[in-house]
Amino acid sequence: MKKLWVYVLLFCLLCLMTVAVAALLLNILERKQEAAHTFEKVVELDESTVDPEVWGRNFPRQYDGYKKTSQTYRTKYGGSEAVSKIDEDPIWKRLFAGYAFGVDYREERGHAYSLSDQHETIRTKEFKQPGACLQCHAGGLKAVYEEQGGGDLQKGFEKVCAMPIQEAWKLVKHPVVCADCHDPKTMELRVTRPGFLNGIKVLKEKEGIKDYDPNTMASHQEMRTFVCAQCHVEYYFKGEGKLLTYPWHNGLKVEEIEAYYDEVGHVDWKHRETGAPVLKAQHPEFEMWSQGTHAKSGVACADCHMPYMRVGASKITDHHIRSPLTNISRACLQCHHFTEQEMLDRVELVQSRTNALLDRAEAAVEGLMDEVVAAKKEGVSEEALKPALDLHRKAQWRLDFVSAENSMGFHAPQEAARILAEAADYGRQGQLAAARARGMVPAAPEPDQQAS
Repeated sequence: MKKLWVYVLLFCLLCLMTVAVAALLLNILERKQEAAHTFEKVVELDESTVDPEVWGRNFPRQYDGYKKTSQTYRTKYGGSEAVSKIDEDPIWKRLFAGYAFGVDYREERGHAYSLSDQHETIRTKEFKQPGACLQCHAGGLKAVYEEQGGGDLQKGFEKVCAMPIQEAWKLVKHPVVCADCHDPKTMELRVTRPGFLNGIKVLKEKEGIKDYDPNTMASHQEMRTFVCAQCHVEYYFKGEGKLLTYPWHNGLKVEEIEAYYDEVGHVDWKHRETGAPVLKAQHPEFEMWSQGTHAKSGVACADCHMPYMRVGASKITDHHIRSPLTNISRACLQCHHFTEQEMLDRVELVQSRTNALLDRAEAAVEGLMDEVVAAKKEGVSEEALKPALDLHRKAQWRLDFVSAENSMGFHAPQEAARILAEAADYGRQGQLAAARARGMVPAAPEPDQQAS
């Protein structure tokens, strides 16, 4: 009788184990099916589907992330709060004297605000701006450009660029949206901004690649950077038609872009105090990143700013686009095996050193400006001051290139340090040149005298 109970107990345990194993296998199968089934088609999407809410019916997880770009945050040297940069560091009001950025220059907010922030800034309310601005601030522009160009993307792009911004706004309703980076039929990444398509073609031609089209020739990993580089770049408005142009004809480095601007005679404005023909850097994240170790290692923008995440059994890209410093565990620690605090400390050390160099470069450019202003008050001619004014252009361009780039040097620390060192050097050289024009210091000795 006792043995019978033992057999019964063993049988029950075996049954329980069988049920448990079957349940585990069933769960694994369900999870595999869940992982393979990435979305449920609820609505048909096409090029006319611009509203991200409609895309969200098919891709609710990604849409949840996209909506979070309306949230604000602050890091030590950046963030997405609309704080005034010229109030935080008033020297920039003087550096931008006579230009729209000297009146209103704010921290960029998330993608959800890309269009509304442009509506609200004083730079569009009190200064004339072209429709070219639309390329990076509005959503669904592929359809807009093609409609305006009678089916020709480039012609429509040129037409919209030349419009006053208030007229161009009537063509759009949404900020940056899903269709700007994804094909509505295949969900493949794509570039839709003609400014980038034209710029990367010129850049690749310099490398010996003819008729480069990222949509057919780039790898998937490259596209995870190119969709961001559609907007996070340096650019200018070319000619009477204000054609938005990426100045990559000589390369991506700060001096290569400067050389192109010098060749075409581009000037953003004449500085109100010094009269120097200065340049305004935009937000050259792609250019700066391209000089850094992450770019050389094949790390894309999305790896850090849109890292993969697990939702149930599915692996998706996090569409809450933001600073990696708000998401260190998934953005950084997948490759760097430190604690979150150590990773944060490393980043902030780079940024603090860059910020210290930025302060020194600012002081050098301000010293140059002070000396030029003093010289002009004394009646020194513009011709005599030309060497100092040329150096003002070179120094401020480099200073602004690092300041306007939204990583405080982290995308390429050594490159940022090099650029700021040149900014400080050109600033002090310009200060001396202006002092010589005033007769405050002796003229520089001739080269043979220096050698002796």
